[in-house]
Amino acid sequence: MATCFWWRSCGAPHVRLVLHDRGLCRVAGSWAPGRAPLRTYVPGRGGLPTTLLRTNSFVGGRWIPAAAAFPVLDPASGAELGRVADCGAPEARAAVCAAYEAFCNWRGVSAKERSSLLRKWYDLMIRNKDDLAKIITAESGKPLKEAQGEIMYSALFLEWFSEEARRIYGDIIYTPAKEKRALVLKQPLGVAVVITPWNFPSAMITRKVGAALAAGCTVVVKPAEDTPFSALALAELANQAGIPPGVYNVIPCSQKKAKDVGEALCTDPLVSKISFTGSTATGKTCVCSNRFLVQKGIHDSFVKKFAEAIKTNLHVGDGFEERTTQGPLINEKAVEKVEKHVSDALSKGATVVTGGKRHQLGKNFFEPTLLSNVTQDMLCSHEETFGPLAPVIKFDSEEEAVAIANATDVGLAGYFYSQDPAQIWRVAEQLEVGMVGVNEGLISSVECPFGGVKQSGLGREGSKYGIDEYLELKYVCFGGL
Repeated sequence: MATCFWWRSCGAPHVRLVLHDRGLCRVAGSWAPGRAPLRTYVPGRGGLPTTLLRTNSFVGGRWIPAAAAFPVLDPASGAELGRVADCGAPEARAAVCAAYEAFCNWRGVSAKERSSLLRKWYDLMIRNKDDLAKIITAESGKPLKEAQGEIMYSALFLEWFSEEARRIYGDIIYTPAKEKRALVLKQPLGVAVVITPWNFPSAMITRKVGAALAAGCTVVVKPAEDTPFSALALAELANQAGIPPGVYNVIPCSQKKAKDVGEALCTDPLVSKISFTGSTATGKTCVCSNRFLVQKGIHDSFVKKFAEAIKTNLHVGDGFEERTTQGPLINEKAVEKVEKHVSDALSKGATVVTGGKRHQLGKNFFEPTLLSNVTQDMLCSHEETFGPLAPVIKFDSEEEAVAIANATDVGLAGYFYSQDPAQIWRVAEQLEVGMVGVNEGLISSVECPFGGVKQSGLGREGSKYGIDEYLELKYVCFGGL
């Protein structure tokens, strides 16, 4: 759940706060046994990069078909992009075994060599950045410019952790006993299961996998069924980079098999770590705004300017069109959720300022929507919409706004704008979130720790702290000195 608030206080023109969690939707699919040729994205557009498009699972360094396959659809047109291996629990367990066998060797590979291999993987991502971005746009619908930005962000995690691999340090502790020394070693945990969502199908993988491999762990990735091609493209490049067989494995599956695959991966005794980013019911993590709290003195002016900005700057369309700034939602279930939130808000007294309905472009498109007169009892105030909906709630004082913002069981990121140093410290310290942006709305960076508090997840990703999630401490007492 994200919250933004704006106010006039102590000379500051406005303040904005954001809290957020993620809610994801999925589409089921199945197919008959065998492998079908991939279709081009749209005739005349040149198609997707066939050298990176893989349809089979990647286990133990080999591309392995499954008994069945499921279709991956273009959310903009509904066209089938290709059919991907629909793995089940047996394939998941086989992938874990492959990862465990590889771990026995990978953990002993020198930090310098692991660093070098991650760097080669990064270099290949940069070399293929345009093709990787096209894959993201095709399967997720996000505008191509945003997809290109994601690929750069994604690749930087491999670069960052290639450097951090050589900075895993322990400690020496001097005990009261003169003849003893205490050592603290950091060692890799083992096999890590990585379960990722569709909205950042590349960056959500490298942010986890880069740290895991740098630490000496091996991984099994289960990508979202809506966006498996990005994970498989990364596998192709990992293979080209010389990442040893079994160190990076990918098990795609349909929604129908997701429960069995997830259970197999999460209960296997050979798995030592689970890193998950996903649905609101399971893991709350994301950084986009879900509601706006605006001080009553500037409320009307803010809403008017917000509506003008939406009409001027947001252009709905196919993600491959240069003018597009808002693509389709991932599937029709996601559109239905936006409709539900709008309908609920209107039934309780909210007003549509702009938008409010499905877009004429197609079933997965929704108009950028701004609601005013929103109250805290509406669904859009306490459930994440995960769609192009901006609800505005009016408030009076700073204290009231902070109280409303913190009255939630999630807390990933908070953003606010202020020129008053006292207010900056006061609000930053009071926000119950894991990350705070002051006078800045884009805070994600590979160098900085990403994570939240409350039900917005456990642990941190990225930064020097991210690699710690894949390491365990071993205390060694060395006596007889």
